[in-house]
Amino acid sequence: MKHPSAVLYLEHDGKVLLVDSQGNGPQLPVMNSTGSTKFRFPTSEEVVKMGIGWESKNTFEILGIQVTKAHPLVEWPDHWAWKDECISDDAVHPIARESIYRSIHRLVSKVMILNSERKVLMGKIERGHFVGHWTLPGGYMDHDEHPAIGCVRETVEEIGIEIDLDDDAPIITQRIFTNEGISFVSFTYKAEWNGEDSEIKLKENEISDFAWLTPSEALSVAVSGFDIAALRHL
Repeated sequence: MKHPSAVLYLEHDGKVLLVDSQGNGPQLPVMNSTGSTKFRFPTSEEVVKMGIGWESKNTFEILGIQVTKAHPLVEWPDHWAWKDECISDDAVHPIARESIYRSIHRLVSKVMILNSERKVLMGKIERGHFVGHWTLPGGYMDHDEHPAIGCVRETVEEIGIEIDLDDDAPIITQRIFTNEGISFVSFTYKAEWNGEDSEIKLKENEISDFAWLTPSEALSVAVSGFDIAALRHL
């Protein structure tokens, strides 16, 4: 199946528009189906012919194909495909499936741990996106995990201490960091801990060092946009 060089990923509340190789749609996938590829995202010209307007959100590239994520200016299209049903149908082109996969939010849970001097605990990272830099404790949430549980678990794993979160609501931040179009959502909580530094046990090959920093010092060394947004609240 020859694929256009640029397509529109139109999504409306979980529904996406698929067309066949001639631009006819909407087409519907079948979950767990195997076979030949025959459905793809439409081109902008094909969408115009259908009389559909859209608002562009962002653009990314997959294997040289330009994909523009956009919101269609239509009522909820119940006759379009559920995006969750596109993932496991071989009839849906890999460009569309990869685009849908990228559009799923990655959820991160973090925590600002403060001591009695109102200094915040930071760890120096040895792996991942911010190697060699200082970040707040935290990481990816497990599939079935509440963010308030996730940051407590991550603190135990990375720093080796048990914490109790404050009652404050988390600071929620969303950001796309790369040209791959993957969206991250961060929930950053606050906690107080007044134990001894000797109780801190850093996770080998992940956290190389720790430091208690004033909020301004922490802001000056933070590289994560999520950390910066949260630390500004201190």
